[in-house]
Amino acid sequence: MFVLKYVQMNKHIIVRVGEIFLKGKNKNFFESLLHRNIKSALNKIDCKIKRERNRFVVCDFADCDLSNILDKLGKVFGIHSFSVCHICDSNYESILKLSQTLIPLDKKTFRVNSNRSDKRFSLNSMELSRELGGDILKQHTHLSVDLHNPDFILFVDVGVEYSYVYQDKIFGMGGMPVGSAGHGLLLLSGGIDSPVAAVLAAKRGLSLSAIHFHSYPYTSEQAKQKVVDLAKIIAPYTGSFKLYVVSTTKLQEAFNKNCEASYSITLLRRAMMKLSEDLSVKIKAECLINGESLGQVASQTIQSISVTNSVVKNIPVIRPLICFDKSEIITLAKKFNTYEISILPFEDCCTVFLPSAPATRPKIEKVEKEEGRIKNYEELLKEALETVEIIEI
Repeated sequence: MFVLKYVQMNKHIIVRVGEIFLKGKNKNFFESLLHRNIKSALNKIDCKIKRERNRFVVCDFADCDLSNILDKLGKVFGIHSFSVCHICDSNYESILKLSQTLIPLDKKTFRVNSNRSDKRFSLNSMELSRELGGDILKQHTHLSVDLHNPDFILFVDVGVEYSYVYQDKIFGMGGMPVGSAGHGLLLLSGGIDSPVAAVLAAKRGLSLSAIHFHSYPYTSEQAKQKVVDLAKIIAPYTGSFKLYVVSTTKLQEAFNKNCEASYSITLLRRAMMKLSEDLSVKIKAECLINGESLGQVASQTIQSISVTNSVVKNIPVIRPLICFDKSEIITLAKKFNTYEISILPFEDCCTVFLPSAPATRPKIEKVEKEEGRIKNYEELLKEALETVEIIEI
């Protein structure tokens, strides 16, 4: 007779790290950051999070919270995969008994994958897989072993105190823990592209703040709310952040009154970039992030990007979508659940005073000449930043 220290069907979740595994002496920094991010994602759920070698274990949660936990873990960057598993004592009899209860009756072929982290265990990984497979076959005569293409795989991880038995690996988002690559300021519009760019930037470890430009009363309160709603959808991926809402109304009125119409979009985007860099200094952001895709629209030709980028003097501009086509971006927007809100028909500031034929190959000399037509240009930029509204997301 043997007695399990834990209830046989008590569920745990093994969470495996991704690229962090390769970080050598800096690995502890990345694992600690990922630990913090997992805690933050699950902070409203009653559970425990244990840190083990190269992985984490979520336990002591109610069965009714399992689906919610899995959904939230699926949005935490730095996680390679996770598995819902059951635990037992780390001896062969306990492992076999638990394994027998987890065999699906509707499957015909299987294999056992074992991993022995406790090297004091009497069998090595290959021996354990072979012994378990043989004993399972004795009781479940409908099964046969298929090492290459089985109907299911029984995974066994042997630890020091207890062992895990499970069947499935759910792949996570990968990437690096948010916060490990510094702090970026996202130019967030109400369109399809910038929310996707936000998630991809977070995937590489950037923590985010966001800036949104509006032109009230030419744009509506609904247009601003649309951006707030998008920010709330991306927050589970990026973590909590501040959304800075800035008015460009007076700047756009000045462009419309004093400048050549075909350059209005170029002038507006340069102003946005300048205002974003100025804000980045105040909030200590180390880069700007936008949703530009090369050649997608007139303001995203290589010439337009070069002209608008030239006003940013001290920090890099990250463009996660620069080589994506629209269909690829839409696929990601649907995956991240931002698409349906992004296509709501509320206009943003870029549609205000929209020229019939925007410049696609602007020259820096011409653009600077057009800006020079606005005598109080620097004052308008300063005044725009003074309109900032801060929304906690």
